[in-house]
Amino acid sequence: MKFIHTADWHLGKLVHGIHMTEDQKHMLQQFIKVVAEEKPDAVIIAGDLYDRSVPPTAAVEVLHDVLYTITTELNIPVLAISGNHDSAERIHFGNQLFRKSNLYIEGKPINTTTPVHINGVNFYLMPYAEPGTIRYLLDDHTIFTHEDAMRRMVDKIEQSLNTNEANVMIGHAFVAGGMQSDSERSLSVGGSEIVSADVFSPFNYTALGHLHSPNAITHPTVYYSGSLMKYSFSEAKQKKSVSIVEIDEKGTATVTYKSLTPKFDMRIIEGHLEELLDINYYQSQQVEDYLKISLHDEGALIDPIGKLRAVYPNVLHLERLVEQRDAKKNKLFQIEASNQKGSLELFTDFYQEMTTNNFTDEKQEVLTKIIETVEGNKGVACK
Repeated sequence: MKFIHTADWHLGKLVHGIHMTEDQKHMLQQFIKVVAEEKPDAVIIAGDLYDRSVPPTAAVEVLHDVLYTITTELNIPVLAISGNHDSAERIHFGNQLFRKSNLYIEGKPINTTTPVHINGVNFYLMPYAEPGTIRYLLDDHTIFTHEDAMRRMVDKIEQSLNTNEANVMIGHAFVAGGMQSDSERSLSVGGSEIVSADVFSPFNYTALGHLHSPNAITHPTVYYSGSLMKYSFSEAKQKKSVSIVEIDEKGTATVTYKSLTPKFDMRIIEGHLEELLDINYYQSQQVEDYLKISLHDEGALIDPIGKLRAVYPNVLHLERLVEQRDAKKNKLFQIEASNQKGSLELFTDFYQEMTTNNFTDEKQEVLTKIIETVEGNKGVACK
């Protein structure tokens, strides 16, 4: 059977204050053409349908139109889950009713393991959820991290998994070793968001959302589709696509990619202001693309952003390379200076930065005793 894997549409997205709705419509029109041409048995959307929990009306209308076209006009089932940007409750609303119209959508995890069965393949929908949600759902107080939560849910699925058929997991997670971009919202703090790829080992194919590049990881059965389009300049060199997946009778998946062409690309260009404004240069450029421009000029410049936007109307970010280099050197200097400070000095700096209170002699005396005790215990441990 054949299915299309996509994710991270982020409908309603703002990039540097610019609404991306028209650009997203342009990409989704191409996506629908791909679906119509490929005639898959199913379409997967692995989370982050919207960019925020309460999306603008225009974004809701775009999603409605796309889902209606695929499920009703093309008569192709859509399997979708919520991501960390979505509202689980809003995505989950009406999901049982929608199943009668070829739309299988899960916003909240449920304590059952019944898959969606299409043409000999079992699809397991695992919407994004915080570890605390899964802890409460399974009444398992040992769940603290995303890995704990995902592993327990997969263990529950595996108890009734039919290994004689192909099994596909649809999830939204940050797999260990994955490459992030600036437009992805962190799932948690301190590494508790990371899930090992081996958690998904029971499945023939794991269709993931969250990381925005299809090359975010390299794994034989775990895949990201990448985002619908570029949403930050850290993604400027990425090539966006949708994944066309074919699974044979043995459960072996073959993946090919179809590229989508944006209305306006997101690019980074650099040079001296005079060079960038030279007609011989910009005639060869797609001047309406969304641009981050890095200027090589030193010294004062008069209204560089105004001059650049007269030629490149969609300049979203302007920086001076000299300032960037100076900032980097200053940061390295601060790190080096911090490395030379003792524990007491470092804590004093931290305390004064984080509070408005004075670090009194009494507080310093208490901290000094704590540091001496800790360092003394280290010495004992080393012996």
